[in-house]
This record gives sequence, structure tokens and C-alpha cells, in this order.
Amino acid sequence: MSVLQRFEQRLERAVSGAFARVFRSAVQPVEIAASITREIDNSTQVLSRDRVLVPNAFSVELSPGDYDRLAPYGQTLSDELDQMVRDHVREQHYTLAGPVVIDLVQRADLTTGRFLVTGKANAAVTNSTGGPTSDTSINRAPVVVEVNGARHAVPEHGLVMGRGDEADLRINDPGVSRRHAEIRISVSDRQMTVSVVDLGSTNGTQVDGRKVQQAMLRDGSTIVIGGTTVTVHDPRAKRQ
Repeated sequence: MSVLQRFEQRLERAVSGAFARVFRSAVQPVEIAASITREIDNSTQVLSRDRVLVPNAFSVELSPGDYDRLAPYGQTLSDELDQMVRDHVREQHYTLAGPVVIDLVQRADLTTGRFLVTGKANAAVTNSTGGPTSDTSINRAPVVVEVNGARHAVPEHGLVMGRGDEADLRINDPGVSRRHAEIRISVSDRQMTVSVVDLGSTNGTQVDGRKVQQAMLRDGSTIVIGGTTVTVHDPRAKRQ
């Protein structure tokens, strides 16, 4: 029995026949499940011979009518889709970038029966304090980095990014080394420069689409380590 067949059977058991009656002429849950598996298969990133990284965060955009019909079953559907993703990943020997997240989103310009699925790799990120960076720290920081929508202050002594406990910014991405790269801040003649240095990582470091060992950074620069994108923000640029 395929992953999609198992998904459909579990969902039918969970909501009896009500779900099938409501969705007879609209988006079918198995269609959404099939689109998510295609998105996974089409977005693979080879980390090594034995590890293939795939997205873990998915957005399912629905027409207003389909969204309204789905809403009463949203949690049940999300739970079953979560299990379906894990089954597919296990059977294909993929590696998830982080915890599975599936969001159902209403989109006004879609007609009934039409939907869009997008996926991305979102690794869990924590800083050395164990909690979110405060607004005060962000405002005072000479440099700020943004990962998966959350901002983290870069102190004057720099910031080590990696998967290990010794990193200042821990990124739970299987493609990231324990100590992957370091953002460094230098001040000379009152001029501040910001750079990133690869710390001998397995998969390398990219800056603005180019693989580097060391590179200067500017406001808006993007650093890619593993499957994670880190965006650099220079607070001074907004004050000029």
C-alpha cells in the first residue's frame, strides 16, 4: 500500500464520511498530499552519498471556498499530512531539515478546486542564551542576522554559526557542521567591516550565491550554510 493510500485511509477513519461528502466537488485531500510529496521529491539537496536534505515547512494555498470547507478539519488534516510526509521521507531515505510544519493559507485569486503547494527547508535555530534575542539587543547590535524570519544580534566579538552546542547560533540543519562559519566584526580608524569565515565545514559556505572561504559582507548579504539561508542586516544602513 502506497503512502498516499495509507494517508487517505487514516483520514477517512478520522473524520468518518463527513469529509468526503463536503469535498465531493472541491479540492481532495489526497491531491494536496500528492502535491506535497512531489514538492519534496523536486526539492532534494544532496548533502552526501547517504544524506539527501528535503523541505520540512509547507504552505498550502487554497481558494476561499476550499479554505472554508477545510477549516473545520484543519488540525486533523494537518496531523495526517504530517504523518504522510514522515512516511514518505522514511521510505525514500530522505533527511528532513527540521520539524514538519504545514500551513493552510487562504488565497483570494484562486478558484474552487485550484491550490498551490510550496515547500522550504526551515531548520530550528537557537542562540547561546537559549531564548529569543531581545529588542534591546537587536537595536544595540552592530550587525543583525535573520534566519527563518527571526533576528539575532551579532556581538562585537563575532558570532559562530553551527549545529553543535559550542556554536553561538545553533542551527539544527543536518547540512551544517558543528562549527560551520563565523561572522567577524573589525574596527579600524573608526570604520567597521563585517566578514564571514568558513571554519572548515564539510559542505562549505556561500555568500550571495558564490562559494567562499572568506568574504566581506554588506547590508542584505545572504550566507547559505547547509540548507539554511542567513541574511545580514547592517542597522547603520537604515540610519543613513
